[in-house]
Amino acid sequence: MATSDIIRISSGIPMKDEWCLAAPVDFALGSDEHVAIYGPNASGKSKLVDIILARHPLKSGTVAYSFPSPTRRYVCDNVKCLEFRDCYGGETDRDYYHQQRWNQWDVRDSRVLMSSGELRKYSLSKVLEGEPCVLILDSPFVGLDAASRKELDGRLRAIASSGRTRLVLVLSRFDEMPDYITHVVPVKDQVVQPKMTLAEWKAGMAGQIHLGETPLSLAAVDACGNGCGLSSGKGYAAPEVVRLEKVSIRYGERTILKDLDWVVRRGERWALVGANGSGKSTLLSLVCADNPQAYACRISLFGHRRGSGESIWDIKKHIGYVSPELHRSFKRDIPAVNIVAGGLKDYHGMFTVPTGQEIGTALRWMEKLGIAGLKNRRFLSLSSGEQRLVLVARAFVRDPDLLILDEPLHGLDNANRLVVRNLIEEYCSDPDRTLIMVTHYAEELPPCIDRCLRLEKH
Repeated sequence: MATSDIIRISSGIPMKDEWCLAAPVDFALGSDEHVAIYGPNASGKSKLVDIILARHPLKSGTVAYSFPSPTRRYVCDNVKCLEFRDCYGGETDRDYYHQQRWNQWDVRDSRVLMSSGELRKYSLSKVLEGEPCVLILDSPFVGLDAASRKELDGRLRAIASSGRTRLVLVLSRFDEMPDYITHVVPVKDQVVQPKMTLAEWKAGMAGQIHLGETPLSLAAVDACGNGCGLSSGKGYAAPEVVRLEKVSIRYGERTILKDLDWVVRRGERWALVGANGSGKSTLLSLVCADNPQAYACRISLFGHRRGSGESIWDIKKHIGYVSPELHRSFKRDIPAVNIVAGGLKDYHGMFTVPTGQEIGTALRWMEKLGIAGLKNRRFLSLSSGEQRLVLVARAFVRDPDLLILDEPLHGLDNANRLVVRNLIEEYCSDPDRTLIMVTHYAEELPPCIDRCLRLEKH
């Protein structure tokens, strides 16, 4: 091991086959380096991180550490890792202390009230408190609005400049590669490639897939107030799919939505935008019949007033839905095709065996997303990107009247983002289909989007 290396893995092969990559692992993190582990979904990035963290013992090869602090002997004391799925759920009463301590992030509310983006900032603040020698961040910018991404980028830049903590970022989008990264370790097809400088990596990335321009620009989104049409908005005379009248939602002293009026008609395609914590997910929970406060509000879905006798399942059978919150709720380790087929019956379908016809329907949608080969894989064995594609297929599988996509491209590499965006556009070629889509990236919006609702944080 070179004296300047903090971590070095040499010809590492984990003990269990399911932990292994396709070739022995060689990896080094120098004392003056900030490294990005880069690769597409399911390339093997997470397996490499697990080996770095000593989560998986090796049957051959070595993992060596050389940390500068003599009082911190263990890997867990020196190397901290924050993965995007760790941003959810409370742990202890200490959470409130960490929220207050890092007030520069504007994180002051109970974790149960935080958006996914707010939770990400909170989790990073909590990890940084210990000033680790090495900080591994898996998809750090996912789920953050533009202002928060800029804020986080500045925070990481300051960490990199301080020299006290070495950064290891795990990325699947080449357009999010920061310039303070000194070296890149590409991972492709379950093989860890040789480390290269950032300049060398950029030279090899020329001609990579980009989503391209969409009619809805960032300027158009930012110009929107509570609601605006971005085109002629076909379907003004169409039946109403969603109607909210003076809807207000409060949790304790915090106002999430205030006097919101919104009408979505059949055939309209809406972008729902706003900063982290502005109430986008809360609004969608009202539309999806998941929020009990809906019964205290004037809300009509598919022409029926909420609370008029319909069941939740009567509403959900018309809706296809995917979100980061839904993603984290899927803990059953069943075949991926069963997850997709379960969308035909919603949550209660998770506990039934799908019929042959339902499996066939599920496979057709998986083929459209290029994931039919995952049909028999257990859901929890998939990478986070593969899981997201399975849940996107689940949202489409029932051919819903209303398609609600809350950050559907969350955690996907550029190629898969393009596949999903093209599928949304194809799906909405039918003039009777209605779409509500949330994203913090204007380039992710498909061209079919013609209307926008922007929420402001209260």
